[in-house]
Amino acid sequence: MSGGLLEGRLIVVVGAGGVGKTTLAAALALASAKQGRRTLVMTFDPSLRLKDALGVGASAKDKPIRVIEDGPGFLDAALLDAKRTFDRLIRTYAPDAAAAKRIFSNRFYRDMAGNLSGILEYMAMERLFEMQASGRYDRVILDTPPTTQAMEFLQAPDRMMNLVDSKAIRFALDPWWDGKGKKSLAFRVVAKGALELSDRIIGRQFVLDVVEFIRAFAPLFEGFRSRALEVRNLLLSSDTQFLLVAGPGADRVPDAMFFLRKLAETGHHLGPILVNQVHPTPDPNAGKSPGMTLLHFLAERDQRGLKLLSSLFPGAQAIIPVALEPLPPADLKSLGQFSERLMKSKPIK
Repeated sequence: MSGGLLEGRLIVVVGAGGVGKTTLAAALALASAKQGRRTLVMTFDPSLRLKDALGVGASAKDKPIRVIEDGPGFLDAALLDAKRTFDRLIRTYAPDAAAAKRIFSNRFYRDMAGNLSGILEYMAMERLFEMQASGRYDRVILDTPPTTQAMEFLQAPDRMMNLVDSKAIRFALDPWWDGKGKKSLAFRVVAKGALELSDRIIGRQFVLDVVEFIRAFAPLFEGFRSRALEVRNLLLSSDTQFLLVAGPGADRVPDAMFFLRKLAETGHHLGPILVNQVHPTPDPNAGKSPGMTLLHFLAERDQRGLKLLSSLFPGAQAIIPVALEPLPPADLKSLGQFSERLMKSKPIK
């Protein structure tokens, strides 16, 4: 277990929703660039304010956009768009233009492929592989969606390998669909019955579109498998660090413990736990207005949460409180100031 915020070539920022992961990822990336590292921050869905702070727009969905350049170091930012990544993947890895056209013209791909459950996580995996393989960066910092989707991202390599080898894929690739196979009469009767049933429930054309979609993708399956294995090894590498961001307060501890347990079970390497947006303890002489009473309550609540979390990791895990910012960073200057404060944050003793 590590106590440093910027250790490893890949840093994956994880945690529940609403705890400030994306802002922290951007601030860490800025600090990395100022240390002289060629750095990329990849994020799923940053707020409009953070997009403005990084100076990126829709073009960052197609390619990384330069944010700053500081001597040998620089910071690029990239936004993940599942459909665009899927399209680029096909253009890159299809064996020829005809194979790519076959996929793009498939109705199932056009209407649904970018929105299917799990596609975002698969495409994040592919984009991560693409950026790591480019050799352009010393460090990649990956912001992730809330806990459930982040777990799906961690499982995406194994799920992709299992999918490629699944019975459903083998069934769809069977020559029987072309009328060329030599399946038994029993198989044909069962298949005909399955098609008639699907025709009544969801429509035969839909099933045929899905089968055609799978068959069109057949030339790409081996590449999917090999890249998924490489990403799996990358996520498990000792040069990859996971930073867990937790909210303050005892009620947020179960979320943090859930993710910590999952990371431990899957063998990923955990760095510090960042407890973000911790309310400061007000000055005792600040008076007893309703606002100050509320601030006292929130500060005490947050301290109880820190103590509880610390008690669960006595001396074994770095826990770093990060003070609540009066205003979220709205431009590159304020993001840089927050980044400097973040890097000075000290673990709980």
